[in-house]
Amino acid sequence: MQPEPIAPRSYPVVDDPPPLMQDAHTTTGTGDAAAALPSLPDMEQCHILGVYSMSKQTKTGQGGTSRAYDQKTYWFIRRSPEGDYYVQALNANAIPSGPVTPVTKGEFLSHYQPEAGYYEKRCLPFIESLKKKIALAEKHLSEDDLDGAEKEFLKALLLDEKHPKANIELGKIYLDKGDGKKLAAALRRIFSIDVLFMEQERHLFNEFAISLRKEKRYAESVSFYEKALERNASDENLHFNVARALSESGDAAGAMRHLEQALALRPGFEQAARLLEHIRSAAPSGDGQPSPDVTVPREATP
Repeated sequence: MQPEPIAPRSYPVVDDPPPLMQDAHTTTGTGDAAAALPSLPDMEQCHILGVYSMSKQTKTGQGGTSRAYDQKTYWFIRRSPEGDYYVQALNANAIPSGPVTPVTKGEFLSHYQPEAGYYEKRCLPFIESLKKKIALAEKHLSEDDLDGAEKEFLKALLLDEKHPKANIELGKIYLDKGDGKKLAAALRRIFSIDVLFMEQERHLFNEFAISLRKEKRYAESVSFYEKALERNASDENLHFNVARALSESGDAAGAMRHLEQALALRPGFEQAARLLEHIRSAAPSGDGQPSPDVTVPREATP
């Protein structure tokens, strides 16, 4: 049997931001934490080595009833044109799912054993079925058929409940439909998928977080960015985008803190400087003086 796929608050809104203010892209960061994140190649350009297994000896029971056995896990392996190895776990449907992790050649040769024919016989049929469902859902979206797209994305989640694009697109569909109950369920599912908040998938949640902000779902939008900042506090673009959501929700102090951090990370960040100036002029500090200049160090966390 296939597994089942797994009240906004209202806020006052500050004055409109300066004209031509746009959301920042989050595909790159300039801080130390960004540099520390693994930079993954285009997986489509990698050579598929197939499915390999890794065995680990595990014990159950205690004393005279203890028993040792080998626990085998299955991994989808790719090799980049540069010769680097990348592993990804298989889910219950034999589909590569979740984070892609780099391993050294030595680790690969020492710990992973080939499973002949496993990829062709077990994985490919499900992978191809998943691709078809995603492609059909995207076709429905291009035709503005939200119901048809929703149906196909839900079918895709039956095969891979952590599929980043399917989950994000379903969230957008429920947002467009104004279906708060389904949107809340989609958000709970999305927040449980850590891979979405990693470097290689950040563009997906950024687009969704921007959509949430534009629909005045500020709490959800801020939560997206805050979780992303837990992984990369030195991305000035994330600080800028969460500041926009906080500003529009009426949290001027929170917005200024993130804008100051964005400017500490990139002093020439013109959009952040303009928005900070606008917020300061609209919401002065308690003594009537502008907020002090930023002194946040480069490696600081929010």
